Amino acid sequence: MLITTNTRQREPIFADYACAREAIESLYRVQMFTPFFLFGFVIMPDHCHFVLNVPEGGSISKIMCAYKRSVCFEIGKPIWQSRFHVKILDDVAAALRYVHFNPVKKNLCEQIDEYPWSSASGRWDISEIPVL
Repeated sequence: MLITTNTRQREPIFADYACAREAIESLYRVQMFTPFFLFGFVIMPDHCHFVLNVPEGGSISKIMCAYKRSVCFEIGKPIWQSRFHVKILDDVAAALRYVHFNPVKKNLCEQIDEYPWSSASGRWDISEIPVL
């Protein structure tokens, strides 16, 4: 599934490198306590995209609640819109291309691997896409 969540009033909180890094570190902390398979992500200045799969019995709502709570706690203020958008995917690879190309489209970098707050950078651990 593709999850998109926005900052409140699209404030560019994650233009600050410390906040962007915390957004990623919170994602991994939440994953330890509320397991999910993370295939890719991008932390944009005012929103985040995650491509993930929730194991049977898991809850995307619980994952996102824990994630948003963790980021707010670490940054020290409320930053999120209350909702998030979920799209069930037919093509995970296409969703990853969309997510990874987002910083290029917004002129934050020229190549997808240049943007540090993306799984395309090669700096972060992600799950392999399962072969069906």
